[in-house]
Amino acid sequence: MTFVIGENCIKCKHTDCVEVCPVDCFYEGPNFLVIHPDECIDCALCEPECPVDAIFSEDEVPEDQQEFIELNAELSEVWPNITEKKDPLPDAEEWDGKPDKLELLER
Repeated sequence: MTFVIGENCIKCKHTDCVEVCPVDCFYEGPNFLVIHPDECIDCALCEPECPVDAIFSEDEVPEDQQEFIELNAELSEVWPNITEKKDPLPDAEEWDGKPDKLELLER
């Protein structure tokens, strides 16, 4: 089992989760983070750290966000690894909870 970053991370990109990961399985894109499914050890430390509740256990990903399971796997193969906390995107608060952000994902 792995953890998956879902839609609410898009255009927010808080990195509190990165700091607690013991295996450095987070990868960073321009406006989104992903978790590498083969590196995640299912420790669950990241999930409560996300201030926008965008991290889910793979078996608890909401039905309308199932595509994020594959998206995390795909993008973690091409994006650079991130191991230290950074500031969220400048307008992160404005984007928290907004629906239908997948089209805004920058690759």
